[in-house]
Amino acid sequence: METYIYWFLITLAAVFVGMGKGGLPVIATLGVPSLSLIMSPITAAGLLLPVYIVSDIFALSAYRRDFSWPVLKIGMVGMTLGVVIGGLTASYVIEWVVTLLIGLMGFLFALDQLLKKRKSLQKKNAQINSTKGYFWCTIAGFTSFISHTGGPPWQIFTIPLGLAKSVFVGTSVILFSYCNVIKLIPYIWLGQIDTSSFKISLVMMIPATIAVYIGVNLVKLIPEATFFKIVTWALFSISIKLIWDGIKIPLGA
Repeated sequence: METYIYWFLITLAAVFVGMGKGGLPVIATLGVPSLSLIMSPITAAGLLLPVYIVSDIFALSAYRRDFSWPVLKIGMVGMTLGVVIGGLTASYVIEWVVTLLIGLMGFLFALDQLLKKRKSLQKKNAQINSTKGYFWCTIAGFTSFISHTGGPPWQIFTIPLGLAKSVFVGTSVILFSYCNVIKLIPYIWLGQIDTSSFKISLVMMIPATIAVYIGVNLVKLIPEATFFKIVTWALFSISIKLIWDGIKIPLGA
């Protein structure tokens, strides 16, 4: 029975990654929490990184023409800095503190959006605040390196920009593809990816790849206004999960 549960959760995490890369908001963030039921979050993060990268390749084929270059430039600079900081401080970081803080920030932002019922989700061509962008993208790069939870900080920056649905998804896919590639060397250097973990990652790539195409086709069917409502509610829900993940360790839950 334990073997069945293990492979069920392995497959489920791969599907979450693939559907998230296919454009369904924040779902990929569920990968590490799912695997954390059967292994440490650090091991789970190392196991999933190759799966993220392969899923990125297939997602890029679907969204390679849909992106915002100004947003992408800010994101690449910020995330590069965040990954470097993450790599240099990984051994000193208290993971539950980072998880809790990201959860709180995402929760407050999503709650603000939902309570105000902002029309900003449908505004087009909102002005880009570069300072805000560099800050949140650096945080996204750092948290992505630590636990693959770069989605909430990234969405705090991008949701108010009023990007078209395809551009929002495409920019996210391209940027996180870049982020995952630059994370690869420090992950190997820190010993989070080895031969045994990579064998399991290879198996996970199959359901993840299928899930990418499912996600891409589902995104096409969802109306734009509904899509961004889903994005905001997903951010809200995931943030609550991150808050719980953060507080349960010091509480001994």
